[in-house]
Amino acid sequence: MATQNTSRKAGNGKNKAKKTRNIVILVIEVLVLAMMLGVLWFVTKATDEDTGIQRVEIPEEEIEVNEGVEENENLEKYRTVALFGLDSTVGELKQNTRSDTIMIASINSETKEVRLMSVYRDTYLNLGNDTYNKCNAAYAKGGPKQAINMLNMNLDLDITDFAAVGFKGVIDVVDAVGGIWIEVDSAELEHINNYQISISENLKTSYTPVKTTGLQKLNGLQATAYCRIRYTAGDDFKRTERQREVLQAIMEEAKDLDVASLTKIANNVFGNFYTSVDLQEVISLLSDLPSYTIIDEGGFPSNDFRTGATIGGIGDSVICTDLEKAVMDFHKRFFQDEEYVVSDTLKGISQTIHANTDAYVR
Repeated sequence: MATQNTSRKAGNGKNKAKKTRNIVILVIEVLVLAMMLGVLWFVTKATDEDTGIQRVEIPEEEIEVNEGVEENENLEKYRTVALFGLDSTVGELKQNTRSDTIMIASINSETKEVRLMSVYRDTYLNLGNDTYNKCNAAYAKGGPKQAINMLNMNLDLDITDFAAVGFKGVIDVVDAVGGIWIEVDSAELEHINNYQISISENLKTSYTPVKTTGLQKLNGLQATAYCRIRYTAGDDFKRTERQREVLQAIMEEAKDLDVASLTKIANNVFGNFYTSVDLQEVISLLSDLPSYTIIDEGGFPSNDFRTGATIGGIGDSVICTDLEKAVMDFHKRFFQDEEYVVSDTLKGISQTIHANTDAYVR
């Protein structure tokens, strides 16, 4: 396996059976809030076969974790889940498709506070196996296991659970909650319908054009198209903001749903998700859903630690100028660890990124 990394299989003496039982969010277009978390009445009567949900359990010994991270007591206060939005309509969710969106949710077990972070998909990182490329290639090459390992290695995390969804799952969720309220500006209006046309052609369905700017309720296709807009000021960085905005809007709608609506969501959505989370784990959280609040969101690497460059053979990429400092900043913000010290593995990755990209950044 990776030469820079210490895996659970190799072991550092501590076999922590920390499997995320509380999952507040799933994916929308990336990433969609786990409406399914509100489906108590439904899931207590359903099996994986009933719902059509695609599940996989990744063996713990195959998940890579940098040496020393498992012993981090501060991280144990949080549930951390990987969320993947796939560049797929009704197609492949298990592999062979790039993760159009990569998001991490950190959930404070005591306060029920949720923080969301988007990892920019074009960021040049270790793919979880000591090869380097745009980080969204990890899912395409090795599915969720490699994508999780990529996040763990580059961010000093200990993620074991994930959820992935394509466009169809997002559309169904938003429609099932009756739409979401989004402020559309003039720059976005120029592109949202073009994305609707593209998605509707793939799904062989009709669409309703968005005709005006301002605060308005978007349906599922419109919201998914909104998430995909990248050709405005801010490019892909702004797009990840839209994705998190939609995620938060869905969460607010979910808190007020009745049983009939929740059942509809379950019926529509479960078959469009690929996840490591089973229904019993979902059930354990349901009664607390209204108490969860998204209090912070952002992107990685942050503006202070990123630049752009065209790398030969890879193309336009986001370059982390100092991965060590960027990860320290990330742990401070999302895990309230003021004195975080990065692992030796991460230091090596940071040095390799610098060596591989320095000539292109200059």
